[in-house]
Amino acid sequence: MKILVATDAWHPQVNGVVRTLGHVAREARALGAAIEFLTPAEFRTLPLPSYPEVRLAFPPRGAVERRLDAAKPDAVHIATEGPLGHAMRGLCMRRRIPFTTSFHTRFPDYIASRLRPLPERWTSNAAWAWLRRFHAPGAAILAATPTLQRELESRGFHDVKLWPRGVDADLFRPRARPASAWPRPLFLTVGRLAVEKNVEAFLGLDLPGTKLVVGDGPARAQLEKDYSKAIYLGTKQGEALADIYAAADVFVFPSRTDTFGLVLLEALASGVPVAAFPAPAPRDVIGEAPVGALDDDLARACLAALECSREDCREYALSMSWEASARIFLEHVANATNNPMPEPLKRRRLPRLPRFRRQKKNAA
Repeated sequence: MKILVATDAWHPQVNGVVRTLGHVAREARALGAAIEFLTPAEFRTLPLPSYPEVRLAFPPRGAVERRLDAAKPDAVHIATEGPLGHAMRGLCMRRRIPFTTSFHTRFPDYIASRLRPLPERWTSNAAWAWLRRFHAPGAAILAATPTLQRELESRGFHDVKLWPRGVDADLFRPRARPASAWPRPLFLTVGRLAVEKNVEAFLGLDLPGTKLVVGDGPARAQLEKDYSKAIYLGTKQGEALADIYAAADVFVFPSRTDTFGLVLLEALASGVPVAAFPAPAPRDVIGEAPVGALDDDLARACLAALECSREDCREYALSMSWEASARIFLEHVANATNNPMPEPLKRRRLPRLPRFRRQKKNAA
């Protein structure tokens, strides 16, 4: 099976969408499937305001169609709702090619947080309506967690299927913990430094030891100014990131809006317990397992997580693999190809109303 995935999120971006697609593509090859990507790297791009590392592609007329014809895929998946996603969606609808989509980002929450003081019901409701319209023609919408799946269904999305994530347990693993250059315990957070990530909720806590921050973003300069006692390590990847995870005592996840959070699994695979708010993503990942603490008092969760077993964290993460994630993805996409897109509904024209002409009065 050959699958063409259209995504507006791609390297050099460092986020859950890019990492998920990369891992699934690698595992798919081992399962006998091939995944090609239609990405901004193929076109001229423009930076997204406030997100300079995110560059949106606006493909020339006919470019996406030519790319689809050249790839000759057995199935199409649209990973994001940006310009490339829209272009592929429109093309598939015109040609009546079945496709699947995935829901990665809670844009309504992000938009509402940036457009304050406008009423949230205006910004959020409009965004949800737009997303429903985007995903409606797809044969299936893939969601990372049961909570997200139920929420989308409650908001009027149809054919929502579960697509769980995995973790690279070979890279993210417990390692020797040398003496730290900073006082312990080490409380670590990893992710984009932007308003929607709620990082200030972590940095403002009164905790013993040291707060470590890995990541970059538009909020970094202000966070460094407001919370100067924390250690900001910038963006890390690969072995450098894995070393930092393994050295930490607690991983802190302050976001209330993430749909999943791969960083949660990376921390657990490294043997590091999680402290978080009882938001949907950490509730789905951790549940009732003794591998972290969820509390509306984040400081209390951080201190409670120190008591968790690092061995339990590692064992729990090993049950979630990228191979299993790829198998489920391929199954959903294959099912979509077996269900042709229905004929578009023809618009019914309203009958013409009779025309009444005003009668001229007879001359006297």
